[in-house]
Amino acid sequence: MPYEHREGAFPLGQWIAEQRRAFGAGQMTGVRARRLEKLGMAWSAADARFQENLAAARVYFAEHWTLCAPRSAAALDKPVGQWLSNLRRPGALSGHPEWEAALLAVDEDWNPEWPTEWRRHFAVLRELVRDEEGPAEVLPGFTVHGMDVGKWLARQRKAEVWAALAEGQRERLETVGVTPLPVTVLPEVPIRAPAEPGVPTWSSMAPVSAFEKGVAALAAVQAARTGSVTVPRAHVEALPDGSEVKLGVFLSDSKSRRAKLTVDKFAALADLGLEWAAA
Repeated sequence: MPYEHREGAFPLGQWIAEQRRAFGAGQMTGVRARRLEKLGMAWSAADARFQENLAAARVYFAEHWTLCAPRSAAALDKPVGQWLSNLRRPGALSGHPEWEAALLAVDEDWNPEWPTEWRRHFAVLRELVRDEEGPAEVLPGFTVHGMDVGKWLARQRKAEVWAALAEGQRERLETVGVTPLPVTVLPEVPIRAPAEPGVPTWSSMAPVSAFEKGVAALAAVQAARTGSVTVPRAHVEALPDGSEVKLGVFLSDSKSRRAKLTVDKFAALADLGLEWAAA
């Protein structure tokens, strides 16, 4: 009998819990005990405590839509968060399949394979979009129960995060219309060989800064090739000193940040064939 169960106005669940307490304390007569036993009374104190805590767990679930409560959570004056955390420990439910069945009846994901914090965020998201049509859309900054659900959702949709999720996590997100963001493929950066002979190749420089190393790597590519050159974003160029430069990233970043480049940097890039720098 759930601790919070009532028959009409009578708190039957609490009354049964009190009978178990009296029996355990030796304060119940044999006649009363036998009458209760004929009705199926189980005297286990552990069962009684479980039912009382389960009642608190139901109250928590009704408000938070999940049993993946933080350890500090409480309901009905019960430390329900710590209680649930204890039950998730390996072997905690050994010999009590009925306890696990009761918990599953409240929340099928009460003991997920992934972090409970993830489950708490998902539970809120699911409630927010329950009656919505189309893909789930909750913007960053939308906070429920102290959790920025919008920020969390945006992170789950990132390609690298989505790929790292467990299959069950992705399945649950898909049930509420969440899909990963499309992978953005940056275009390869075309460069041309210097138009005029005699332009310094920069290969004799001793690069120090990140920009100088990028220029030296670009000069090395130009020296090794002729005509129009295409540098993929993933291209890595080795310098004579043994260091490596992510040349494709350097070129892409230089172009996107060109508003902050100095005149001499523009000139260095233009001399090495970058048309956008010359322009």
